[in-house]
Amino acid sequence: MAKDVQPIYILPEGTQRTMGRNAQKNNILAAKLVAETVRTTLGPKGMDKMIVDSLGDITITNDGVTILEEMQVEHPTAKMIVEVAKTQEAEVGDGTTTAVVLAGELLKNAEDLLDKEVHPTVIAKGYRLAEAEAQKILEKIAEKITATDDILLQKIAMTAMTGKGAESSKEKLSLIAVKAVKLVSDLEDGKVMIDRENIKLEKKVGAAVSQTELVEGIVLDKERVHAGMPRSLKNAKIALIDSAIEIKNTEIDAKIQITDPSQIQGFLDQEEKMLRDKVDKIVNSGATVVICQKGIDDLAQHFLAKKNIYAVRRAKQSDMEALARATGGKIVTNLEDLGSDDLGFAGVVEEVKVGDEEMTYIRNCKNPKSVTVLIRGGTEHFVDEVKRAMEDAVGDVAAALKEGKVVAGAGATEIELSRQLKAFSESLSGREQLAIQAYANAIEIIPRTLAENAGLDPIDVLTELKSAHDKGKKWAGIDVFSGKVMDSWETGVIEPLKIKTQAISSATEVAVMILRIDDVIAGSTRPDSGRMPGMPPGAGMDM
Repeated sequence: MAKDVQPIYILPEGTQRTMGRNAQKNNILAAKLVAETVRTTLGPKGMDKMIVDSLGDITITNDGVTILEEMQVEHPTAKMIVEVAKTQEAEVGDGTTTAVVLAGELLKNAEDLLDKEVHPTVIAKGYRLAEAEAQKILEKIAEKITATDDILLQKIAMTAMTGKGAESSKEKLSLIAVKAVKLVSDLEDGKVMIDRENIKLEKKVGAAVSQTELVEGIVLDKERVHAGMPRSLKNAKIALIDSAIEIKNTEIDAKIQITDPSQIQGFLDQEEKMLRDKVDKIVNSGATVVICQKGIDDLAQHFLAKKNIYAVRRAKQSDMEALARATGGKIVTNLEDLGSDDLGFAGVVEEVKVGDEEMTYIRNCKNPKSVTVLIRGGTEHFVDEVKRAMEDAVGDVAAALKEGKVVAGAGATEIELSRQLKAFSESLSGREQLAIQAYANAIEIIPRTLAENAGLDPIDVLTELKSAHDKGKKWAGIDVFSGKVMDSWETGVIEPLKIKTQAISSATEVAVMILRIDDVIAGSTRPDSGRMPGMPPGAGMDM
C-alpha cells in the first residue's frame, strides 16, 4: 500500500507566491493602472489631480512625478513604474507623464504578444533592438540649438508650462527661466555645464503670478537680527561666516569659582571684550554685511548695529553655498582668518517685506552663478503648482542647452519615430519583428492621449498625422485647440531631445525588467497578512 506523500514546504508560512502567466498578468496590470492614473494629465488640455494625504494636506497638480509620489503606491511592480518618473525628473525635470504612459503601453502591447505565445525573452530582445534604433532615429531627426537662440529657448520654456497652472503668465515666466539658466551656465571644454540646484525657486503667497521676479543673487527667508541695523545697503561687501559669533561653551563641564564680587564684573567684562574682538575682526575685514550660519550673541548684534553692519543669522548651508557662488565670497569657518579677499560683493542688500514676512534680498551681483526666482501667486496650492511648472521649464531649457539638440512636440516626434521603427521592423525576420512592431505602435500612445485629453477622435487624428508624415512633414503634430494637423516647429511647440531619449530609455528598461519576471515571492508583512502589499485578492498561491 502506497504511503501518503508528505508535502514539503520550502518557504515560511504566510509567504505569497504568484507564478507564470499569473505573475506576468498581475505585474502588467499594476503597471497599466499606474499609467492610466497619470494619463489624463498629459498635454495642454490635460486635467489636474487632487491628492489628500492622511493628515488632510491637499496637493493639486498635473505633474506626473508629484502625483505618483503623493499617492504612496504600495504594489511592488507599480513602485518600479514610479521609479521611471523619478529618474525622468532627476535627469530632465520634465516628461515624467510621457515616460510612465509609454512604459504602461509597452507592457500592454507585450501582453498581446504573450497571449499569442511569443516568449517574454523574445519580446525583451525585440524591445531592446527597437530602443537602440529609436535613439538613432531621434539623434538623426533632432535640430541643433545654441545659447544664442533666445526665441527658441523661450518657446521650449513656454511648451513646458502649457497646460500647467502657470500658463496665464507663461510669456513672462519663460523669459525668467531662460535668463536664469543662462546666468548659471558655465562652459567647460566647449561643453555647457548647468547645475539646476544653482537656480533657487523661492515661493511666497500673495500678489499675482505676473509679479514673479528673477533676483540676480539670493533671496534669504531671513530678516536682519537687530532693528538698529541699516535696512538697505549699496555696494555691499559680504562676509560668509560658518561659526558662531558668540562665547563658546567649554567642551567639558567646567566650574568657575568666584571668591570676590569684583571678579563677577571682571568675568562679564572679559566676555564683552571677546565679543567686541570678534566684531572688530569683521569690521577690520571691511565687511558691511554678515551672513552667519550659526548664532549671533545679543551683545554682538548690538556692536554690529553700532558699526552699521547688516547681519543675518542661522542661514541654511545650501543658502551659504549659493551665496558664495552668487557673490564670489568664501565661506570662513574661523573668524581669525577673515580677510578682505574672503568677502563677496552685491550691488544691493536690503530687507523687504514680502507678504507678511521680512526677507533679505542680496541682488545685483557682478557675475552671479547662483540666482533666485521669487514665485508669487494667490494661494498656497497655486504657488506650489507654478513652482512645479517653473522647475519643468528650467529643466527643459537646461537640458536643451546641455545636449544642444531639440525636437518638436505635439506628438510629431512620436509619429515620426513610430513610422521609421515600422520600416525598420520590416528589415528583420523572426519573432523579434513582432516585438518591434508592438514597440512602434506603443509610441503612438502619446499623440493618441493628447487627442483623447482634448476631446478629439484619436483614430481620425492619428490617420491625419500619419498621412502628413508619409508626405515628408516630419514635424506635423496635433493642434489640440483646433483638432487640425499643424507644423509643430513653426507653431513653437519645442522640447529638448533629452526628454524623448530619457523617457524611451527608462520606459524600455522597466518594461523589459517587468516582462522577465515570472515568479513573485513575497514574505508575509505581518502574521495575519494574507496578501503582499498592493496585491489583488486571491493573487497568492500556496506552495
